[in-house]
Amino acid sequence: MLGPLEAALAVFVAAVGLTLALRALGDVGGATAPERLPYAGGYPPRVHAWSRFHARYYVMAFVFLAFDMEMVYMYPWAVVFAREGAIAFVEMGWFILVLLLGIFYTWREGGFDWA
Repeated sequence: MLGPLEAALAVFVAAVGLTLALRALGDVGGATAPERLPYAGGYPPRVHAWSRFHARYYVMAFVFLAFDMEMVYMYPWAVVFAREGAIAFVEMGWFILVLLLGIFYTWREGGFDWA
């Protein structure tokens, strides 16, 4: 029976060994690219790295953060709801209403249109 330290060491050795074996197998039997580039899967880039992004990408990033923050607050809210009851329900309703207003505003301004 292995102790915790020996088991962790065995998993580490197995992971390193498997990684090295798969790397060697890929070097022997894998396809080779005529020019190896460290980005884009070996293909040359289509645009310059310092090119600007369209403003719609930033709007979508903010919308994603709004949904992400909603989920961050929803999980602890479930615990508080069990203890507080209707007051917590009303507060979460206001929170979701503010988020929905932001989503409707983004929709009206065309933030979800990709054309």
